[in-house]
Amino acid sequence: MTDLSQYLPILIFLVIAVGLSSVIVFLPMSVARLTGAAKPNADKLSEYECGFPAFEDPRSQFDVRFYLVAILFIVFDLEAAFLFPWAVSLKMTGWAGWTTMMVFLGELAIGLAYAWKKGALDWE
Repeated sequence: MTDLSQYLPILIFLVIAVGLSSVIVFLPMSVARLTGAAKPNADKLSEYECGFPAFEDPRSQFDVRFYLVAILFIVFDLEAAFLFPWAVSLKMTGWAGWTTMMVFLGELAIGLAYAWKKGALDWE
């Protein structure tokens, strides 16, 4: 026979986790019902992001350039994220770290030149 008393802390943890997660889920729903936030009207259903109604179907396709600019932003934002730890640890990495980062920056510069030549940075 196994001693099940060892599982009591796990059971208590699960009960507390289920209780807290249900409070987090159901408390805002009940507060919204009590305050009237769940009752829609024309003002609540109006456009609030840009301030005017959309001109076309919201499920229409975006231009590919939008995604290209977003991807380029992520790439060059990650470059900046890699530069900060490199700059802090440059004294420890020495010439090997400096050379590796220069190769990395060179590859990014080649990528930027390619995107610039292809017109990916032009927005009409």
